[in-house]
Amino acid sequence: MDSMKVKALAKVNLGLDVLGRREDGYHEIRMIMQTIHLYDQLEITRTVDPGISIETNLDFLPVNENNLVYKAAKLMKDTYGIHEGVHVVLNKHIPVAAGLAGGSTDAAAVMYGMNELFRLREKRQKLMELGIKIGADVPYCLMRGTALAEGIGEKLKSLPPAPKCPVLIAKPGISVSTKFVYEHLKLDEHTRHPDIDAQLRAIYAKDLRALAGNMGNLLETVTIREYPVIQEIKEHMKENGAVNAMMSGSGPTVFGLFEDEETARRAYEAMQGTGLAKQVYLTSIYNNRKS
Repeated sequence: MDSMKVKALAKVNLGLDVLGRREDGYHEIRMIMQTIHLYDQLEITRTVDPGISIETNLDFLPVNENNLVYKAAKLMKDTYGIHEGVHVVLNKHIPVAAGLAGGSTDAAAVMYGMNELFRLREKRQKLMELGIKIGADVPYCLMRGTALAEGIGEKLKSLPPAPKCPVLIAKPGISVSTKFVYEHLKLDEHTRHPDIDAQLRAIYAKDLRALAGNMGNLLETVTIREYPVIQEIKEHMKENGAVNAMMSGSGPTVFGLFEDEETARRAYEAMQGTGLAKQVYLTSIYNNRKS
């Protein structure tokens, strides 16, 4: 096998709480991560030339060491002494800089693909431990499914699959700096934290309404204040039948959970007509295990 295609799936945060700032500058978080059926397609090819080359369908994306795909390929080559090179064709569909782990999941896909292509036979857990060198979300993107993330996101616990349901994704035409959001996040005794434990109980009970009803993202307190359109998108989704809607990660993407496909389809069409979002997708919860 000299070439293979890999799907790199996006994620949303069903709940995101920030517990405090650590001495090393990072924030201690507690969140529930969920993979969705929105993905980039990567074709990874072994090359005789020892270099790393990338081509993509988006001309504004870097194709050098500033791309996490490149960093992942280099990390694999350096770690496992791979003398051959790789050429990666990245067909990007996940919105960029959107709170959906697009770059991290592409990096995870390269690590997985190279493990297969070069017959390294490395276990997934070892790849996850390696992936943290690229970014905090990379280990989760290798794991996929429903998971509780703690620490800076690197402490992962696999959970039972979340209830399957349609998911509406809407990204407004703005970019949000994760660094800016965390720098302006205020934590004190008055902070209202999301109830992550209630969400965990809902997942174990397979209760979609309880899961959605307890959704919360502490980072919204910063991002929505700066970009009110995020709140507008949330309200529009709920007005059009979403059980609940929330910003994913540090934003600006908003996702809504729906109980049935027909309602979600109507909400998708309604969102497209508003002009609030530049990119709109209708997808669903992804489970890597049977429900």
